[in-house]
Amino acid sequence: MARKKKHPEHVNHERWLVSYADFITLLFAFFVVMFAASNSDQKKAGKIAQAVQVAFKEMAVFTPTGKVVPLFDEGGLPSDTKNVIGNTHSAFDSTQFVASGKQGEAAKKTITEVKKELEGLLKEQIAKQNVRLAEDSRGLTVSLAETGFFDPGSAVMHSESLAVVDRIAATLQPLGYSLRVEGHTDNTPIHTAQFPSNWELSTARATFVLQYLISNGNVSPQHLSAVGYGEYRPVASNSTLEGRGANRRVDLVVLGAVAEKEEPQNAVK
Repeated sequence: MARKKKHPEHVNHERWLVSYADFITLLFAFFVVMFAASNSDQKKAGKIAQAVQVAFKEMAVFTPTGKVVPLFDEGGLPSDTKNVIGNTHSAFDSTQFVASGKQGEAAKKTITEVKKELEGLLKEQIAKQNVRLAEDSRGLTVSLAETGFFDPGSAVMHSESLAVVDRIAATLQPLGYSLRVEGHTDNTPIHTAQFPSNWELSTARATFVLQYLISNGNVSPQHLSAVGYGEYRPVASNSTLEGRGANRRVDLVVLGAVAEKEEPQNAVK
């Protein structure tokens, strides 16, 4: 009997689709992993960064007069829906760390004595007109000019200028005076995504300084308040370049006895 002829097998020209499908699957998995890695839990990362910073500070790895670098700036890692120093348009962070010990235990200097002491400590900044001191019926006003501390349109203070705030805080912290941090601008309009008007900019600058005084200057939050006045409390005419420069400032007001009585007091002890 004659054997049946074997028909030659047809070459499968579509086998490449199997390899191509495997390649696409692996490529898809790779990008999924990369996407997941880049979108890790940012809240937890922010909390870890803050916890490490505080732990080192409490262990005295960071000295009380050392600088605390903001954990993040614009668009950084939030530790919660409320951000720590650096994201200035957000609300206060709910966790505030204050050194133990009672303020005001040292002999309380007069406002005039405090002014003289600060004039000696800040003579270089005063000569450059980056800092101004004025004593009036409210107490002592320490004005921090924008040119020496902030970039235009920014509420985050220059890192090199924080040393000046450290000196001011170290002088005032033991005395127990109440401090009001006031933000001011000139009348040049601002309209950005972060700061729709000068109100927001002045308030953000004031709260940045307030948070720094709490976290790095160990100033008790009970002795602090912050307010933004925008362009509506000028100290000079906005018609000149020098006047506008003088109006763009953050004032640290050391409240005297009369002004301190006008501050709201806690009803609950």
